[in-house]
Amino acid sequence: MQQHKVIFHIDELDKWELLLKDVSILIDVYSDDDFHIDVLATSEAVKFYNSKDISYTHMDFIEYLKKKGVNFIAGKNDLIDYKVNEDDLIHFVNIVPVATLELINKQGDGYIYLKAW
Repeated sequence: MQQHKVIFHIDELDKWELLLKDVSILIDVYSDDDFHIDVLATSEAVKFYNSKDISYTHMDFIEYLKKKGVNFIAGKNDLIDYKVNEDDLIHFVNIVPVATLELINKQGDGYIYLKAW
C-alpha cells in the first residue's frame, strides 16, 4: 500500500467549490491507499469555515470529507485579520498559529503542496 500526503492551500473564498471537488476526486483515487489530505485556508478563504455563514450543502460535503479523513486547518492570524471568531468556526477545524510555517512543516514531512487555482 502506497502512502500519499497532500496539503491543499486555499486563499480565495470563491475557489472553495473547485478545491472541494479536487479533494473528493483524490479521495476516490486513493481509496485503496494510505492517504493524508489537509486543507489549509488562509487569507479571505478562512471565512468559509464560519459555521454561521456556511451553506447546508457545503457543510454536509465537508463533514463527509472529514469522515473520510480530510483535515481542515485555518491560520490564526488570518482568522484575526478577517474577523472570524474562533468560537464560530466549524467544530473540527484545526487552528495553527502561523499558516506559512504549517506549509513549510508539512512539506518537510513529505506532503505535496497544491494551491487552489
